[in-house]
Amino acid sequence: MSQHILIAHDILKQYGNYTALNHVNIEIPEGSIFGLLGPNGAGKTTLMRIINQITSPDSGTLIFNGNPLKREDITKIGYLPEERGLYKKMKVGEQALYLAKLKGMNHNEAIKKLKYWFNRLEILDWWNKKVEELSKGMAQKIQFVVTVIHDPKLLIFDEPFSGFDPINAAIIRKEILELSKNGTSIILSTHRMESVEEICNHIALINKAETVLQGPIDEIKNNFRNKTFSVKVQAEKLVLPKDFEILDQQKYLYQIQLKENATPNDLLNEVIKNGQIISFEEKIPSMEDIFIKAVKGE
Repeated sequence: MSQHILIAHDILKQYGNYTALNHVNIEIPEGSIFGLLGPNGAGKTTLMRIINQITSPDSGTLIFNGNPLKREDITKIGYLPEERGLYKKMKVGEQALYLAKLKGMNHNEAIKKLKYWFNRLEILDWWNKKVEELSKGMAQKIQFVVTVIHDPKLLIFDEPFSGFDPINAAIIRKEILELSKNGTSIILSTHRMESVEEICNHIALINKAETVLQGPIDEIKNNFRNKTFSVKVQAEKLVLPKDFEILDQQKYLYQIQLKENATPNDLLNEVIKNGQIISFEEKIPSMEDIFIKAVKGE
C-alpha cells in the first residue's frame, strides 16, 4: 500500500524529566491492521492519546489521511482505551445513544446504527438494563459498539480482548477483521502476540519511548530468520559436521542451526546419513520471539 492513513513524524512528549516518546516515527498504511507493540511503559498509550487528541506532543507532526491532523478529525477516529468507562447508573441503550450523539450522529441515524450493532452482537436484550447489571465482558461489547458506531476511517483498539472469554474474544476478533475488510484502518495495541499473529499485517514496536522496529509482519519475520530447522529423524543421536549446531534435542526431534554458508539441502544430506527423516521444517520466529529479541536488543 502506498497511501498512509496516519504518519507520526518525530513525536516528542515529555512529562517533566520523564520522556514518554523520544522522537517516535510510525507510518500506518491505509486499510491495514497495524499492531502497536511494546512492553509496559514503552509509550504506546501516550502515542494513542496524542493521535486521539486527548493530549498534544511537545514537538513533531501528525499527518492524518494526507493532511495535518486537525481538531475536527476526531469525528473520523474511534478510540477504545484499555481503561474503560461507562456510567453505571444509566441504561445501556440510553448511554449508547448519548455517546453516539457526541460523535456527531443525529438521533435517527444513531438509533438505526445502534440497533444494527446490538442485533449483530446479540445484545439487544440489554438495551434497557443498567450498566451496573452487566458483566465486564458485556460492558466491553457495549464499548466496542460505541467505538465503531460512527464508521470512523481509523479505529484505535487498546487491549480490545481484555475481559472477554474465548468465545466473545473470537466474536470481537471477527468483527475487527470484517471492519478491516470493509476498508477501515485499525491500530491494535495488545500484549497477546497470538492475536498479532492472527490479524495484524503491519507492526511497530516501541521500547523505552523509541521506535525500534516497524514494517510488514512477513518482512519482519523474514529479517529475524536465523537458519534454524526442526528435524525429526529416527536416530538416537545425530552426528553432524561443524557446519551445523544442535541447539536442542527431545527424543527424535532436533533443533539445528546452520552456520556460515551451509544450506538446507546440505543439512538434509547430512541428517539422512543418520536415519530416516520423519519431518523437516524451518523454524520461522514467532511474534513473541521477535518481541523478546527486539526489546532485549539481541
